[in-house]
Amino acid sequence: MEQGVAEPPSGLLDSIKENFGLKDIDVESYSPLALAFIGDSVFDLIVKTVVVEKANCPASKLHRKTSEIVKAASQSEMAGWLMENGVLTEEEQRIYRRGRNAKSPTTAKNATVGEYRRATGIEALAGYLYLNNRTERLVELIKMGIEAKDKSLK
Repeated sequence: MEQGVAEPPSGLLDSIKENFGLKDIDVESYSPLALAFIGDSVFDLIVKTVVVEKANCPASKLHRKTSEIVKAASQSEMAGWLMENGVLTEEEQRIYRRGRNAKSPTTAKNATVGEYRRATGIEALAGYLYLNNRTERLVELIKMGIEAKDKSLK
C-alpha cells in the first residue's frame, strides 16, 4: 500500500463501520437478544447466499429453500448437533447459552418454546461471531449444521 493511504476494509462489518463512522464496542456488553437480533439477519444472509449460489431459480423457490433452513426448528436441530458433537468452544457455548436462556417477549409461530429458545441461542452466537469479525468461524458452524441436518433427512 502507498504511504498515507488507508487499508481497505477487510469485510462487510469493517466496511459498514468505516462508512458509517461506527466505533468498536465490546461485544460482551450487548444483550443476548441484541446479539440474536443481528445474528438472525447474518444467519439468513449466509443461507440465502448459499441457496442463490447453488440454484438460480424463481424467488419463490429460493424463499422456500431458505425458509426450510432458517426456521426455528431447523436452527434448533443444528444447535443440538453442534452441542452434542462438541463442536463449539467453551466461549461459543457460553454465548449460545446466554442466547438460549434469554427471556424473549416473542415466540415463533411454528416452533415449540424449546426450539425457539435454542434457535435464539444459535442466532446470538451468530451475532457474536459476526460482531467480533469472526465470519470464517460462523460460516464453518453454519455449514456443519446444514450438513448435519441434511444427513439426518437421508
